[in-house]
Amino acid sequence: MLAEIITIGDEILIGQIVDSNSAFIGKQLNKIGVSVYQITSVQDDRTHILKSLAEAEANADIVILTGGLGPTKDDITKKTIADYFDDTLTEDISVRKNIEHLWEVFVKKPVTQVNLDQALVPSKASVLMNKYGSAPGMWLEKNNTVFISLPGVPYEMKSLITDEVLPKLRASFKLPFIQHKTFLTYGLGESSLAARIESFENQLPNFIKLAYLPSLGRVRLRLSAKGNDKTVVEAEMQNQTDLLLPQIEDIFVGFEQDLSIEAVIGKQLTETGKTVATAESCTGGLIAERFTTNAGASKYFKGSIVSYTKEIKVNVLKVSEDIINKHSVVSAEVAEAMAKNALQIMHTDYAIATTGNAGPTKDDTEEGLGIVYIAIATKDKVYSEQFSFGNHRVKVINKAANKAFEMLQKEILKK
Repeated sequence: MLAEIITIGDEILIGQIVDSNSAFIGKQLNKIGVSVYQITSVQDDRTHILKSLAEAEANADIVILTGGLGPTKDDITKKTIADYFDDTLTEDISVRKNIEHLWEVFVKKPVTQVNLDQALVPSKASVLMNKYGSAPGMWLEKNNTVFISLPGVPYEMKSLITDEVLPKLRASFKLPFIQHKTFLTYGLGESSLAARIESFENQLPNFIKLAYLPSLGRVRLRLSAKGNDKTVVEAEMQNQTDLLLPQIEDIFVGFEQDLSIEAVIGKQLTETGKTVATAESCTGGLIAERFTTNAGASKYFKGSIVSYTKEIKVNVLKVSEDIINKHSVVSAEVAEAMAKNALQIMHTDYAIATTGNAGPTKDDTEEGLGIVYIAIATKDKVYSEQFSFGNHRVKVINKAANKAFEMLQKEILKK
C-alpha cells in the first residue's frame, strides 16, 4: 500500500515555514503499514496542483494533501479538487453548524460569510469533521485511489489524522502488521556502531530492517518488521532484540518507543514519583524547553533557572562568587554548584546544570570554544563531566542538551 503526500503553499517553497506536516503524516502512515512513496510540495497554483494530483494518482493508492483550505482568496485547494473530480461545491450543514459553534463558543464574534463559505465542499466528498478549526477534512475516491485533503494548520491536521483518517484507512484496506523498536545509544558514533554490529545486521531476516538514526551525541537504532502474521512478526522482533542487546549493552540507555529521550525520562520520573530541575547557562533553557514540550511535564519538571550571566549565577542561583573568581564560570566547580543549588532551591530529586563556551567568543574564561561542563545533582551527591563539542554554536548547544539528558537517564537507571 503506497501513499503520496502533497503539501500546498508558497510559504513552504520560499522557506518561510518548515514542512513538519509531512513528517508527522509519514510517521503515522508507517505505523499502520502504509509506505510513503513520495512527498511533494507545490505552489498555491491551480495548474500545479492539478498536475500533482494526476501524477500522484498514477503512483499511489492513497494521496494526502495538506494546506490551501483557508478562507482567503489564495486558498484554492478545495476549488481545484472539485475541478479535478469534475464536481461542484455544495454546503455541508454539519460543517456549517460546527463553524457556528466554534465562533459562538471560542471566537465570540459574529461569524462572517467568508468563514461560513468554509462549509462548501465537493459534493462527492465525505467530510472529516475538524473540531479545532473551520476547514473540514475531505475524503474522495477516484479510479481506486483515495484522496484525502486536510487543513495545513498542524494541530488541526494532527487531530484529523489521528481521529478520522487512520481509523477510516484501517477500515477501508487490509493492511500489514508493522512493528518498530528503537534502541537509544550514546557515546559511540554511527560508523563505529555499524562496524560493531555488522554481523548482526547481516543475519536479519528479510522482513526486518535496521536503520541508523544519528543525532548530536547519540545514535538511535530502529528495527522495523512488517508482515501479515502478527504473531510471527512479534516473536522474531523479540528474538532479534535479544541478539542485539548484548552487543550494545555498554552504550544502550533504553527503548524510545516513539518517544524522545526527554519523554522517556519524564515517564521514568513519573513512575517513580521523582522530580527534576535545571540550571542552564550555555544551553539557554533548551533542556527545560525539551522537557516542557511533553504533556504532563509539570508532574516531574519543577522549573529552570537560566543563569546566562555571572550576575544571575551569583544573585539568583547563589553560586559563590569566590568559586567563580577562582575557577571561572566555565568550570566543573561552577557546574556542580549550579546543579546542587538548583536542587536545593527547587526541592527536587535531580538537577542538571550546564555551563560552557558555545562560541563564537570565549567571554570571560580561559576554556576553549566548545568546552562544556555538565553536572548532575541528587540528594546524595553531585558530579560533573567535561566535554568538547566543537566550534559551531548551534552544534555545541544541542550536543550539550543531548549529553545532559543522557547523563540524567544513566543516573535514574542506577536507582
